[in-house]
Amino acid sequence: MLKVIIKPLVTEKMTDLTEKQNRFGFIVRPDANKLEIKKEVEALYNVTVVDVNTMRFAGKKKMRYTRSGVINGRTNAYKKAIVTLQDGETIDFYSNI
Repeated sequence: MLKVIIKPLVTEKMTDLTEKQNRFGFIVRPDANKLEIKKEVEALYNVTVVDVNTMRFAGKKKMRYTRSGVINGRTNAYKKAIVTLQDGETIDFYSNI
């Protein structure tokens, strides 16, 4: 079985959402569906998942002017999952540091 979750999202915006609404963010594989995400989060963190919302982000073109000329590039496309947990349950991302 392939891993669905690539990494947890730990940003200011996600931390604020976690504190207010008990929701956690993850970067997931682009072909993962909500049922696979729910099953893997429940297995990894021993919690009960109530809801899963997903969103896809397209890669963006970036351009940088340097001394040697213009450098063109592109950021990666990715899929983000926002997982809502049952009341009273939480995920501690910093426990194994």
